[in-house]
Amino acid sequence: MNQPPVKCCPNDKMKLKILAIHGYRQNAETFKAKTGSFRKIVHKWAEFTYITAPHKVILVDDPNDLDKNNQDIGQKQYGWFFNRDDLTFRGIRKGGPAIGFEESVKFIEDVFEKEGPFDGILGFSQGACFTGLLCDLQQRGLTKFTFSFAVLASGFKSGSLPHLKYYIDRITIPTLHIFGENDQIIPTEMSEALSNCFEDPVIVKHPGGHYLPAAAAQKHDYQKFIKLQLLQKSVT
Repeated sequence: MNQPPVKCCPNDKMKLKILAIHGYRQNAETFKAKTGSFRKIVHKWAEFTYITAPHKVILVDDPNDLDKNNQDIGQKQYGWFFNRDDLTFRGIRKGGPAIGFEESVKFIEDVFEKEGPFDGILGFSQGACFTGLLCDLQQRGLTKFTFSFAVLASGFKSGSLPHLKYYIDRITIPTLHIFGENDQIIPTEMSEALSNCFEDPVIVKHPGGHYLPAAAAQKHDYQKFIKLQLLQKSVT
C-alpha cells in the first residue's frame, strides 16, 4: 500500500508547488528530513509535497547499492524502478531492464491528479534520473500531466535498455542540475551527461559527494532559479 504524501507547508497561491521525488532506498520522510536546509533557503517562494515510490526495495547485502549507506537501520526503503532481474538498482549499470518504470509513471499521474497541479519537480539521485525521464516523456506529449521546471540533484541518465530511446532530442524545460565533484556513487560525468540532454541547463557544482547541499555557496543560485520560475508563473 502506497504511503500518503508528506506536505511541508499550507497552500499559498504566491508560492510554487513542487513535487519531491526521493532517491533509491529512501522514502518521503527520509527525503524530507535530508532536504530541510534546502527548503529553508527557498521557502519564501516554494512549497513541497514529498511522495514515496510505489516499489518496496528488498534489502540485499551489497555495500555498492545506491544510497544504502545513507539509510537508517529499519527504515522502509523504496525505489522508482529496478535495472536487474533480482529487483535491485545501481545507477552506474548499463543495459538491463527497467522493471516497474511504467507503474511509477502511472503513480505520478495519479499524484498529479489527486494532489496537483505541480509547477515543478525536485528529484534526487534515482529520483533525478526518473525526473529526467519524465521531462522527456512530457516533451513528447506522452504524459497526462505537465510541469514547468525541474531540479535534478545527483542525477544521471538511465542506462536501462528500454530507456535508450530517450534523450534523443534536447529537452527544453528549464532545469537546475546540482552535483558533487567528489560523488563516489554517481560520478560527476554522469550528472554532466544528464545536464547535456537539456537545452539550457543551470548547473551548480559543489565540492562534496552524494547529497543535496544547502550551504551559503549554493544559496544564491537556488534562490535565483526558483524566483525566476515563480516570475515565469506569474506572467503566464
